[in-house]
Amino acid sequence: MNSENPLAVEPLPLPLPVEDLAETVALQESELAKKEETAQARRDDSRIEQAETRTEQAQSRTEQAETRTEQAETRTEQAEARTEQAKTRTEQAEMRKEWSETQSEEAIRSSELKYRRLFEAAKDGILILEADTGRISDVNPFLLELLGFSRQELVGKHVWELGTLRDIVTNQAKFEELQKQGQVRYENLPLETRLGRKIAVEFVSNVYPVGERNVIQCNIRDITERKHAEEQNRVLNAELKQSVSDGHRLEAQFIEAQKMEVIGQLAGGIAHDFNNVLAVIVGYSDLITSDLESDSPLRAYTEEIRLASERAAGLTGQLLVFSRKQKVQPIVLDLNEVVKSTENMLRRLIDENIEMTLVPEKKIGCVKADPGYVGQVLMNLVVNARDAMPNGGRIVIETSDVTLDEAYALIHTGVPPGDYVMLSVTDTGTGMTDDVKAHVFEAFFTTKEAGKGTGLGLATCQTIIQQSGGHITVDSQVNRGTTFKIYFPQIAEPLSTAASFTLKPEQLRRGTETLLVVEDEPSVRHLACGVLQAQGYVVLTASNGQEALRVAREHAGPPIALVITDVIMPRMGGKVMAEWLKTTYPGLRILFTSGYTDDAIAHHGVLDPGVAFLPKPYTSANLARKVRDMLDAPQA
Repeated sequence: MNSENPLAVEPLPLPLPVEDLAETVALQESELAKKEETAQARRDDSRIEQAETRTEQAQSRTEQAETRTEQAETRTEQAEARTEQAKTRTEQAEMRKEWSETQSEEAIRSSELKYRRLFEAAKDGILILEADTGRISDVNPFLLELLGFSRQELVGKHVWELGTLRDIVTNQAKFEELQKQGQVRYENLPLETRLGRKIAVEFVSNVYPVGERNVIQCNIRDITERKHAEEQNRVLNAELKQSVSDGHRLEAQFIEAQKMEVIGQLAGGIAHDFNNVLAVIVGYSDLITSDLESDSPLRAYTEEIRLASERAAGLTGQLLVFSRKQKVQPIVLDLNEVVKSTENMLRRLIDENIEMTLVPEKKIGCVKADPGYVGQVLMNLVVNARDAMPNGGRIVIETSDVTLDEAYALIHTGVPPGDYVMLSVTDTGTGMTDDVKAHVFEAFFTTKEAGKGTGLGLATCQTIIQQSGGHITVDSQVNRGTTFKIYFPQIAEPLSTAASFTLKPEQLRRGTETLLVVEDEPSVRHLACGVLQAQGYVVLTASNGQEALRVAREHAGPPIALVITDVIMPRMGGKVMAEWLKTTYPGLRILFTSGYTDDAIAHHGVLDPGVAFLPKPYTSANLARKVRDMLDAPQA
């Protein structure tokens, strides 16, 4: 069989028998028929398959057409939705536009209202000008009040027509310069009020559009106070240029503060024990002196012991005052009385070849200061004057009322102008160089030889005066002498009843009352007991508060009239003990004593007004006098 044509008949091999030929042909025809049937069947199957494929394809196309139809419908729906959204956005845009226009109008109205409020309430002068004509279109209340004009007198006028503003906007040419530059700034040009008063101002002009036209806003600021402050700074800078640089000065102040803190801690730490020791030395030297005849050679020794003790107490006091550990106790006083009461003592401090003259003003104002510390200041100044005149000379002590003006206050930083009482000490001694004057009030600065001075005198004087609200100055020239001037603020208050400065010898008043002395230091307790017993009193003693309560409870004699007690003691302090005693004896008088610093005892309440207090070291006379004064005082 031909593979290329399945229907082709291959030639039969020859020779074949005749009888077989017909059979062979019949077989071949039968095979051909079968093959034809098979081929036809195959063709039919193929056509069926093709028909089914075409049917499936047709169905697929139909489905695709339906899908496209659905997609088209979806797109149509989406297009319709987009159309609706576009309409909605358009409506929203129109609504926003309408809202924006409404808000813009409200914002403009709000902005105009805010500007008007700021314009009316501004603490700078504001002048509004028409940019093209220079006419005043508006002016705020502050500028009207500053210049003293009414609104009608300014609005509508050309700015250069007003004499009040002529110095600032000089003429029309200057106005045209402002129009071109858009901003002009002036300083150091005075503004004249309606009454002719000159005011230092800062003037700033700006051109800006308002709608379709330009306006000029002029801001006028009163800088009088700033100029005053600048003048103060100028004066201060001139002074600082004569001294060391600010950095060195601050460093020196810091070192000085640290030094004073250490000194204060040291002085405060030893003050109590040291004052107790001094109290014993002073007290017993007084007792010994009182028993000696007036012509006894031993009196000179006991008096030297007393003087040395007083100098030691004074040195401790200077340290405490300067380091702010001891507070002044100011009262209203007359400086003339203080000077008069210290005159005899001051004269004992100077040599015979020095003349001292007092020149008090007849009537001066009252001041508030601690009389004891004012006397100490006078002593320090007189001693310094004496040392500056080894060959003799003259000391003049003056008092007078003075008024310090603003010019003085500008030069002396921190000094307010006003009425003061001046106390001055002038000598005709060697004077001081400028370098010495620059350091004269510094602690431990001294020009004296080693061992001749501590360098605390003037520093302590300055501290005492500053604690009383005053200040001290020095004026000196080499070989021309020195003048120290102290200024205390005058006060309009009556003289204090405690302002008694009598230093004359007096006969101590005696008594027979029963007293209770409470003191933890045995030597001080024994001294106080001996002094008071010598004055005729009956004295009970205790070493602490608890023991004092027991002694008072067990005492069967005359009632205890006065308790003299230390403040800080073991077991129970004087303040607590006094409160317990007063619950049982309501009228009992209490006198507190202490050698501690004011800082250490302040929280105990013994420095409060109305509380009797006697600081250590006290003299025998001071103790006896204080006790008698309290016993004789009317019961509160």
